[in-house]
Amino acid sequence: MHELADAYRRGDVTPTAAAEAYLARIEKLDGRVGAYLTVTREQALAAAKAAEGRYRSKAPRGPLDGVPIALKDLLCTRGVRTTCASKILENFVPPYDATVVERLAAAGAVMLGKTNLDEFAMGSSTEHSAFQPTRNPWDLARVPGGSSGGSAAAVAADLAAGALGSDTGGSIRQPAAFCGVVGFKPTYGRVSRYGLVAFASSLDQIGPLAKDVRDAALLLGAIAGPDPHDSTSVNEPVADYAAALDGGVGGLRIGVPREYFTEGVDPDVQRSVRQAIAVLCELGATTQEISLPTTDYGIAVYYLIAPAEASSNLARYDGVKYGLRAAGAKDLIDMYGRTRAVGFGAEVKRRIMLGAYALSAGYYDAYYGRAQKVRTLVRRDFEAAFAQVDLIVAPTAPNVAFKHGEKEDPLAMYLNDVFTVPANLAGIPAVSVRCGFSAGGLPIGLQLIGKPLDEPTVLRAAYAYEQATRWLERRPNLG
Repeated sequence: MHELADAYRRGDVTPTAAAEAYLARIEKLDGRVGAYLTVTREQALAAAKAAEGRYRSKAPRGPLDGVPIALKDLLCTRGVRTTCASKILENFVPPYDATVVERLAAAGAVMLGKTNLDEFAMGSSTEHSAFQPTRNPWDLARVPGGSSGGSAAAVAADLAAGALGSDTGGSIRQPAAFCGVVGFKPTYGRVSRYGLVAFASSLDQIGPLAKDVRDAALLLGAIAGPDPHDSTSVNEPVADYAAALDGGVGGLRIGVPREYFTEGVDPDVQRSVRQAIAVLCELGATTQEISLPTTDYGIAVYYLIAPAEASSNLARYDGVKYGLRAAGAKDLIDMYGRTRAVGFGAEVKRRIMLGAYALSAGYYDAYYGRAQKVRTLVRRDFEAAFAQVDLIVAPTAPNVAFKHGEKEDPLAMYLNDVFTVPANLAGIPAVSVRCGFSAGGLPIGLQLIGKPLDEPTVLRAAYAYEQATRWLERRPNLG
């Protein structure tokens, strides 16, 4: 992205030429990858033409002006359908833009289209879309991760210069790791959720997926900041994330949690992450082993809280106000049942039932209430750790990308989020950057986790590591 903007300023290429090149590549390759659900060709070319005029007038809006990006298809886009990869919203066209969409448009970014996801962001493989699976550009037989798999695959396959995703329990970072791109989850509230179709409102967070850390910093800078439409947004100034990248890691104290390096972690992942830690030490950081004792409870807590909130949020899809309405109902209750039976996929139904049960009378305190108490303990674990260290480093996922259909057991799929869920429960920032490859040539992700609102330090450490290694030189071969 930053290289493209530099080329615009030099006059080496125009925004229109860049948009046309990306659109041509999407037409050529996306039938194999399946990253996009909707391609907004005419809208993209119109935005690119407008950006071109600004560059000719020597008045670009900033580093994202004319840059082609993709949006996960649960961000509302005025006049462009927003499906959440669900039959129940297959033909839904929002009357307004999400705040992040407005902010990218104000920065001059060019929207290429809307990317695929697990239905309503519920999944870790982008196999649970109602319309199509997405495939990993490094190996089309494998998943790209999820739920932001379409956005991660689009960036990895050069079908977009950058993208936005959402992260409820790892849905930006895990696909970033599987696809070998950078994925950043900000502090909860750092980026407005207005216009994000809700999955779990206390956990959802919008963030960037990009080729490198500088691009991620530029995207984050464009979308971050308080928003009067979102009462949970944080009313704090936004740092210049790109300007803060060059400070290095000298003197940083980095914690290595023993609970994130267990027997279940793929040996290639363990090796690559350990080597990455050694690189950070060579760059001037110091490391120490720390403990996050409640890590083992993270998945259980998440899969009580997130489905409970989902069951409440998804109650609005009733066939009355908007979205799908099943025909042939004999009364209102029958219409609700028919509409939801046809409109929701199996994984969404599973989570709605789990959540409704956890919230039901007689079980609320035993399940949802207790999960919220353990969530507090998870947050306190991080607070205690950050009293000793500045950053925490860990694997992003316990394994590399797996094959389509390999994890049909829901529990096996849920365990893919074991190292990403705790940061969501605590509401703290975290990034995944490429740190190596498996013996089979698949990317491996390094996760850096920071203190609340300390995005600059997380990005600075990730950038220092990225600049000290050559992992970005490898690209998937799609032709």
